[in-house]
Amino acid sequence: MRRAVLTAASTTALVVLLLSLKPHQPAGLAGDPSQAGAAPAPSPSGSPRQGKHPADGTYTGATISTRYGDVQVAATVRSGRLTAVKVLRAPSENGRDREIAAYAVPRLTQEALSVHSARIDAVSGASYTSEGYIRSLQSALDRAGV
Repeated sequence: MRRAVLTAASTTALVVLLLSLKPHQPAGLAGDPSQAGAAPAPSPSGSPRQGKHPADGTYTGATISTRYGDVQVAATVRSGRLTAVKVLRAPSENGRDREIAAYAVPRLTQEALSVHSARIDAVSGASYTSEGYIRSLQSALDRAGV
């Protein structure tokens, strides 16, 4: 009987502790004081121009720090449409990071090119890499004026 009471009390305490934890917030989100004023400089090979279409060119996205490493992409824009994405940085600290990136990055790129935007779904099992990819791609597209 004592064991049952002790087990129930321990389990209850553990559940309360887990529920009181705050969710993880990736670095670089708005409101993160360590990122205040740290907007990376754009590095396009073309500049957005006033008019109907943004300038054609390749635009480098922001480097996004994730739990498993940095993610950065460069987006190529032609006639206001995303035509290519090159991954400049992806998590690669260990074999598992490289395996996940090798699985997720081609799928993310394929989906981004099919919809010509960064409004894509994350790859299951690669949430952090997916989030970094999407945020870096969106920053490149913002720089392009798309």
